[in-house]
Amino acid sequence: MKKASFILLAIITIIFVSTLFSQEFTYVGAAKCKLCHKSEKQGQQFPIWETMKHSKSFAALASDKAKEVAQEAGVDNPTESPNCLKCHAPFSEKAPELKEEGVGCEVCHGPGNAYKKMSVMKDHAESVKNGMTEYGSPEAIKKHCLTCHENAHETTFDFDAAWEKIKHPRPKE
Repeated sequence: MKKASFILLAIITIIFVSTLFSQEFTYVGAAKCKLCHKSEKQGQQFPIWETMKHSKSFAALASDKAKEVAQEAGVDNPTESPNCLKCHAPFSEKAPELKEEGVGCEVCHGPGNAYKKMSVMKDHAESVKNGMTEYGSPEAIKKHCLTCHENAHETTFDFDAAWEKIKHPRPKE
């Protein structure tokens, strides 16, 4: 009886521990990011994103120009085409409720459900442990950007110029 109880306890412990460490990170949307990342003290990351094309990338698919480009590529409706959505609305598969925010914060920073808490965000290493993407170098950031921007629609991409427009670091205290 003791042996069976011990085995049962061990199995429950293993399941509990594996559940803790296999946390699935999920997307929360830019509105949650906005709560903290809108102030001057934080660097106004949300207002910067909101004025950029990334925040409007899904809406752009409904434009006449997008329909024209799509037609030339043999696509009937760019707002429903997986080929268009993978860059213009990267959440369309994993978090369809966030599709309309276009290239939201979490496309670059990772799913925020576990790192959005202030207590976690104050510690960079803890944020990374909880799903925030860490690139490590400008080259790694560029590589991520190029997944969509490399020769997109036959246009060249100047990473350095684009980065100057969209970067949004937190000001030094």
